[in-house]
Amino acid sequence: MKEPSKAAKSADKIAASGLPAKEQIRQESFRFPIVGIGASAGGLEALEQFLRSVPADSGMAFVIVQHLDPNHKGILVELLQRTTTMEVFQVTDRMEVKPNCVYVIPPNKDMSILHGLLHLFEPVSPRGLRLPIDFFFRSLAEDRQTECIGVILSGMGSDGTLGLRAIKGQAGLVLAQEPATAKFDSMPRSAIATGLTDIIAPAEDLPAKIIDYLCNPLDIDNKELPLVGKDQSALEKVIILLRSRSVHDFSLYKKNTLYRRIDRRMNIHQIDRIAVYVRYLQENPQELDLLFKELLIGVTSFFRDPVAWEELRSEVIPDLMASLPAGGTLRAWSAGCSTGEEAYSLAMVFREAQEQFKPARDFSTQIFATDLDKDAIDKARQGLYSAKAVADVSAERLHRFFVPAGKDFLVCKEIRQMVTFATQNVIMDAPFTKLDLVSCRNLLIYLTPELQKRLLPLFHYSLNPGGILFLGSAESVSSFTHLFGSLSVKSRLFRRRESFLPAELHAFPVSLAPVRTGVPKELAMIKPAVNLQTLADQLLLQHFSPPAALTNDKGDILYISGKTGKYLEPAAGKANWNLFAMARDGLRFELNSAFNRALREKKPITVKGLKIDGADASQTVDINVQAIAEPEALRGMVMIVFNDVATPPVKRAASRSKTAPSGETISTEVEEELQRVRAELQATREEMQTSREEQISANEELQSTNEELQSTNEELTTSREEMQSLNEELQTVNAEQQAKMEELSRVHTDMRNLLNSTEIVTIFLDNDLHLRRFTPGADKLFKLIPSDIGRPLSDIVSNLRYPELSEDERMVLQTQVFSEKQVPATDGRWFTVRIMPYRTMEDVTAGLVLTFTNITAAKELEAELRAENAELKKLLESKK
Repeated sequence: MKEPSKAAKSADKIAASGLPAKEQIRQESFRFPIVGIGASAGGLEALEQFLRSVPADSGMAFVIVQHLDPNHKGILVELLQRTTTMEVFQVTDRMEVKPNCVYVIPPNKDMSILHGLLHLFEPVSPRGLRLPIDFFFRSLAEDRQTECIGVILSGMGSDGTLGLRAIKGQAGLVLAQEPATAKFDSMPRSAIATGLTDIIAPAEDLPAKIIDYLCNPLDIDNKELPLVGKDQSALEKVIILLRSRSVHDFSLYKKNTLYRRIDRRMNIHQIDRIAVYVRYLQENPQELDLLFKELLIGVTSFFRDPVAWEELRSEVIPDLMASLPAGGTLRAWSAGCSTGEEAYSLAMVFREAQEQFKPARDFSTQIFATDLDKDAIDKARQGLYSAKAVADVSAERLHRFFVPAGKDFLVCKEIRQMVTFATQNVIMDAPFTKLDLVSCRNLLIYLTPELQKRLLPLFHYSLNPGGILFLGSAESVSSFTHLFGSLSVKSRLFRRRESFLPAELHAFPVSLAPVRTGVPKELAMIKPAVNLQTLADQLLLQHFSPPAALTNDKGDILYISGKTGKYLEPAAGKANWNLFAMARDGLRFELNSAFNRALREKKPITVKGLKIDGADASQTVDINVQAIAEPEALRGMVMIVFNDVATPPVKRAASRSKTAPSGETISTEVEEELQRVRAELQATREEMQTSREEQISANEELQSTNEELQSTNEELTTSREEMQSLNEELQTVNAEQQAKMEELSRVHTDMRNLLNSTEIVTIFLDNDLHLRRFTPGADKLFKLIPSDIGRPLSDIVSNLRYPELSEDERMVLQTQVFSEKQVPATDGRWFTVRIMPYRTMEDVTAGLVLTFTNITAAKELEAELRAENAELKKLLESKK
């Protein structure tokens, strides 16, 4: 009895669950999976083997893209229908894809998919240069995202390889036929060579692999999944194994990212417990390399978020250039640069801003670009990108900064020289310093808050005063507003602030962590020489100037001048340096209102007649609040000045009773209190109205940011970058070149042995009759040495009695008719001198070839024969 196939066993396993395969797959996937199949030469046999193993109710749709003759009607539909019970269709424009059906591309068409509908396009590329499999796989990846599956079967060339990268970038499944079972293995081998192929198996086994994968879908959503006990221990062991293999620690990566990538690898290998996967990693070190690559998420593109890049080019960089001294260097660091698109984008906007900067100034630009992935850095150094990778680059920039290289584009030398690429672990390795700009986009979102709190102070340490931090659209400086001030919330551009708050001690990197042991009481200043004026100023400051406090825009105290104990006191509990938490009763409400007005209206605000109840007596105080715009170092901060004023005497009624207040006094106090309450109420209403408007604006911005963040999160969690096959192609080219070099070496050796064996002296001349090459023996006819190459042959002393040699050479070069003469040498030898044009493979004359054949023996024999002939002739004459 014939044993059931693997696909049949998988189908039986689905049936045992009590649900059809289609429904079981759909329980975890709201949309059915679409399997894109690419095939070329020899693909019919592989397609038949594949479809023969697919169950009738698999719940999947299959779209076949094959290289077809554009001039013949396709009969692939009829051929495939014989091997499967599923319906097979030839695609028409806007055909809807349904499960348990097979769709075949028609001849001479490109095909794409949008929202489950297949669309046909007229091919743009000429025949022989079309890549229909890549074209469809890319659209499939964009349309179905995690539910897309790509399969490469037998075929010649490398079509489909780039499409598989797009599918892999969306966390889809990538499969390839075992090359040994393919009739033509070029396409499967090209797919496997990328290192992105999840499953490699014979064509008839691939459907079972797909079904097994779909029956164990990812069960991780966007929330953090807590692991406890043995599972937590197993996850930590995975991190330990990765660290020992790659020397990189992933323990501070977001757990959601780790879970998703590990679970994906487990599903591919049909492993249901993480403890078993740990064992698998121990037994298969190459799986650690694949998992490491899986964790290196490199989603990037040129000029991502164009509005932010335009603001950087037109506003931020010119400000940096204006503050740069003549002959200075503008230094930038692109951390987590991946394959270099953002680093080169930064170089381009620097160059554009420099060209537009007026007046023109002479300064240089130095950009450091680093990433953990060595392969990505190697690709970035080459600066070669596909046409799809530069799709977001404007035509003007494409013409200005790129050089066409076949189907790809090479970043021009001017831009490549501005960027220095290096492999670096930003978490552990020493940072760059004295920078004007740090770009770290879409890296922090993968790191835990704990690690982010280490990185942001490090970026602050790396930047020069007033330096710029450029983050991704879903990132922010979080609680480090005392380190970075916002230039543009939407563009995520921040300026370095001079912080006066105590810096946290970071063990990261230990030798480079900025350390501050306390809060400075006064702004750091260079102490001048002591003189009378200095002493007088200090005395006035200490005894006659009013108490004041300097805060940031959140009210956190940065600096205190004078004695403020009457107005501010530490709050109970954990130390809190916030102005509003420390304000005494009687000041808190009015101080908060004046503070917000000063920030909003950008002008000084004065509040008079505030009463503070002290231990001994009440004190009346006026406060002045002013938002600071100048100097630059204090911009964005707020100054609060306290002025004591005399407390007005309490009016007492001239009555007989001096202890009890009169009705008029009580009425006056009530009116004053009522007036104060009304003023407070009005201020509260204004503040609430302002707060409401700010909340509405903030809510709109948050909604916009939330949409962007949601889109970004979907992209980040489901996609990985489309890596180019440049390395593999270069290896192929190198192998071909190596083979050609070996062949050329063999031909050179053969020619040398041939010339030596014939003993024919040969001299090669160029069109100017200068020496290009000569064979052994030529130095016996001409006084030649190796350094004579390039000299005219007529300048070389010759042993030949051939004065008209130069004239014959020029005649042959002009007439293209060879010349042959027998010439004697000074030592008695004879040579046949043959002069012929030197022709290239393109049939172009590029000089002359002179051959000298030694005919001395023939000449001697000829002389002997002539002598004998003369003797015989004399003998005959004597007999007569």
